[in-house]
Amino acid sequence: MKRCFIFSAGTFFGLRQRPVKGDLIIAADAGYLNCRKAGLVPHLLVGDFDSMDLPETDIPVTRLPVEKDDTDTMAAVKMALGEGCDTIYIYGGTGGKRLDHTLYNLHTLLHIRRRGARGYLYDDDFLWTVIENESLVLEKEVEWGIVSVFPLCEQAGGIDEIGLQYPLKDAVLTVEDPIGVSNHILEPKARITVRSGVLAVGWELPAISEIV
Repeated sequence: MKRCFIFSAGTFFGLRQRPVKGDLIIAADAGYLNCRKAGLVPHLLVGDFDSMDLPETDIPVTRLPVEKDDTDTMAAVKMALGEGCDTIYIYGGTGGKRLDHTLYNLHTLLHIRRRGARGYLYDDDFLWTVIENESLVLEKEVEWGIVSVFPLCEQAGGIDEIGLQYPLKDAVLTVEDPIGVSNHILEPKARITVRSGVLAVGWELPAISEIV
């Protein structure tokens, strides 16, 4: 497994695991500031630098045009995938003043998944990933921990939710009736399955103050 830690310019809620030898660290534009808050030095700095000035550094820099199709975070994701990373953690990809970037980054998780890797988007004591035609097992890390699922397509079907307060069996979720919000893990392990379509799955993590 080759991991990549990407730091974006949204709200940084704290680092939950530290990179080890062989992991790749990429700072996307002002995500460099979040990376330094975490006490890390990135291997690569990428961005158009419209949200901060390019720092004086010996770190390799990939400068992007301001007018482009990809966000700086997506550019970093594509670089990580190009380096063979199969697990990508995105910090600073939510919050801030830009709900549009948070939504974009949820869809970025699908971009990662469809290329054979798994992406994780960290929020405030919450973690998101995307599943497509597969199952995801969650361990109960928080008593009465929240779990929410949303379809990232018009309709997702064949959905099972086992080990949760509100179980589902062969259910259908649609974008206009997102009933999968605010469930709770009851069992030591919960399983979420989608047989047709795409789900964004988010679950509660222990408060970071409890693990640092």
